[in-house]
Amino acid sequence: MKLFTIIALPILLLSVFLINKEATDSKRERQKGVCWVGTRQPVVQEDIDKLKLVGVTWISQTPFGWQQLPGDTSLLFEKNTQRKPWWGESFEGIAATTRLAKAANIKTILKPHIWLRQSWPGEIEMASEEGWKKWFKHYNDFIMSYAELAQQEQIEILCIGTELQKTIHRPEWFEVIKNVRSVYTGRLTYAANFNEFEQIPFWALLDFIGIQGYFPLTKNSHPTVAEVAAGWEQPLKQIEALHGKIRKPVIFTELGYKSTHDATIEPWTWPDTEHHERISDATQANAYEAFFKQCWNKSWMEGVYFWKWYPQGARRNALIDFTPQGKAAEVVMREWFSQQ
Repeated sequence: MKLFTIIALPILLLSVFLINKEATDSKRERQKGVCWVGTRQPVVQEDIDKLKLVGVTWISQTPFGWQQLPGDTSLLFEKNTQRKPWWGESFEGIAATTRLAKAANIKTILKPHIWLRQSWPGEIEMASEEGWKKWFKHYNDFIMSYAELAQQEQIEILCIGTELQKTIHRPEWFEVIKNVRSVYTGRLTYAANFNEFEQIPFWALLDFIGIQGYFPLTKNSHPTVAEVAAGWEQPLKQIEALHGKIRKPVIFTELGYKSTHDATIEPWTWPDTEHHERISDATQANAYEAFFKQCWNKSWMEGVYFWKWYPQGARRNALIDFTPQGKAAEVVMREWFSQQ
């Protein structure tokens, strides 16, 4: 009898701990975010305050660097070119937007991004060691400028790179992270594409595992919530396995779906306005609902940033765009964001 008590008591205590931990995880304040679109004109407090109506507590802001071709070693951005970014993507605009957001108790992740003409960051690759050294020198200058801005404005999280999957094997990343840490005291992440997040060698040096969550979830159009939810089964296994090894919380640095009938088949594709894709608010809303049901209350889940949110209202192609604004997906987001 005593032996049973000795064995059973630890098991009982462990069960109570796990139940309490699960309850704590489900109630903790996650990053309820949207990807904030930088605008041509300055934003005002009213633009920020509208976010509170849908439960948003974080925004991501995205300044750009420009690179002509994937193999180019040069990288232009606001500090080293005459090209002027939109106000919302400029140093001035990011600082002003951050301050307005803080006034509304909304936090910021600063997420610099490289824009390539007729390509995307995942194709950036140098042909020689010398090319890699030159590219990383320019990239270091680029990201350090935003690290200094993030420190100046006390921005809560800095993303050190986005979807640079052909660069991640390079040892220069460790030096970049060290340099950023030398000037910025906030938290760091990297925005890994959905097909590269398991290969990042420097997760242990960051504070969050960041994932661009455009996983293909269905093979059919007009999916139900249950069908989309089933599509999360394999990605969740992969994420949980990585979390088990790295022991870092996960944020979806981007997650989004067009309001089209086939939005969950290849979520990363841009709307095809020339061929007038079929509108389906229901598919977009179902994708949001499935995400929240399958992912939101996971113990490792720290937050999500939905792509994308227009401060001054959705504009061109809004009917099929990724934005949830004015659509059924906005209702889903508000209901879930408002629960905690």
